[in-house]
Amino acid sequence: MQEFIIQECQTISDNFLKLKELAPKLQETVKVCVQALKNGHKVMFCGNGGSASQSQHLAAELVGRYKKNRSAMASLALTTDTSILTAVGNDYGFDEIFVRQVQGLGQPGDVLIGLSTSGNSSNVLKAFELAKQMQMTTVAFVGELGGKMGQMADIALCVPSSKTNNIQEMHLALGHMLCGLIEESLFHE
Repeated sequence: MQEFIIQECQTISDNFLKLKELAPKLQETVKVCVQALKNGHKVMFCGNGGSASQSQHLAAELVGRYKKNRSAMASLALTTDTSILTAVGNDYGFDEIFVRQVQGLGQPGDVLIGLSTSGNSSNVLKAFELAKQMQMTTVAFVGELGGKMGQMADIALCVPSSKTNNIQEMHLALGHMLCGLIEESLFHE
């Protein structure tokens, strides 16, 4: 058991060290989000399962606070409203749960961040398609292969792993960096 723990810690450590290769793309994501927020737009997040939880977590960091006491930022997770999710899922199908919200809540200039370990979540892909038509910026948090989302997104953050748990660990780390850098950019003292 100890060997397993040591190996897992080493894998996590190695993966996190490789994240620095994504610094230019993360910096680009920060700039896009900061510009959107400065212009009165919002940052929206979506994903399924663990990625849904991380969407909620990251939206909360922007609306509430990450590290600084400051004004709320316009952000939401498209994973939280059970009435919308179940109504749209029931009436239109699960693939429509995010696209309907992008259609109803999104505006040109907003940012849509989709999280997916595979990069092939059909409901996130549909939301990306519409977001691009609506002149929103799309950002994909995906695994190393990127999937269809990685190809479609304006910015793709492809973390260096194909294992779901490791991808999710790195998505959260990148998400925290993103929130911290947005916060610092808009509320530096």
